[in-house]
Amino acid sequence: MTVPNVTLNNGVQIPQLGFGVFQIKPDETKAATLAALEVGYRHIDTAEMYGNEKEVGEAVAASGIAREDIFVTSKLNNGFHERDAALKAFDGTLEALGFDYLDLFLIHWPLPAVGDYVETWKAMQEMLASGRVKSVGVSNFQQHHLERLFAETDIVPVVNQIEVHPYLTQDALREFGVANGIATEAWSPIAQGKVLDDPAIVAIADRIGKSTAQVTLRWHIQRGDIVFPKSVTRSRVEENFALFDFELTEADISAITALNRDERTGPNPDEFNYIPS
Repeated sequence: MTVPNVTLNNGVQIPQLGFGVFQIKPDETKAATLAALEVGYRHIDTAEMYGNEKEVGEAVAASGIAREDIFVTSKLNNGFHERDAALKAFDGTLEALGFDYLDLFLIHWPLPAVGDYVETWKAMQEMLASGRVKSVGVSNFQQHHLERLFAETDIVPVVNQIEVHPYLTQDALREFGVANGIATEAWSPIAQGKVLDDPAIVAIADRIGKSTAQVTLRWHIQRGDIVFPKSVTRSRVEENFALFDFELTEADISAITALNRDERTGPNPDEFNYIPS
């Protein structure tokens, strides 16, 4: 099965389906990432905050797959929003991964009461200009955060990685992204498993002979989201990859979208100001 690419606003292509390593323990990350690469994933999403960049890099190196054939994303941790600290943190990410370049680097959170994310974004633009990262974007930004970036800087983020799932469809923010050339990446795509027992999703899965996780992930794919489920179980890694031999009907898409109740599994970006100690 061939994973489709999404073309970002700078012309770079990103595989629409990737493998996420959030909450995977460092000592399990190399094996899990290697398994994903063996299954066929060519897009890995990590972050300095996750504590497993080193192991992702080890898996890429051990895979036997050319570095340029694997799209790797990482993110700027919350304690490094000042310019010099951000640039140093990016150096640290490259060192941990063992790479001489990164495909995509994101501001992890806007942190509205901590620092000036506009100044952080200007540092990200410096990273881009250096040639050591191919694309830069943001994560957990609301529309008003993005509008301020548009007003005060010159480069539009290529992606906004936000919490999206059937209980938090984020339609307005996703549509704002489309209107401004920003692709949406969906984290927590199955709401930490909460949607998998929903009767509407179960009914669709039973009808077409797929798992509820596959149905939910396929909903994301058909809506245009970039998605990167995570698992340390090989069979589930394979199941999550098998999304391209079936399609949901428009009625299925509408039924799942109608489940929205604006329910977050993670923090509200307008209130989240956590800096790891």
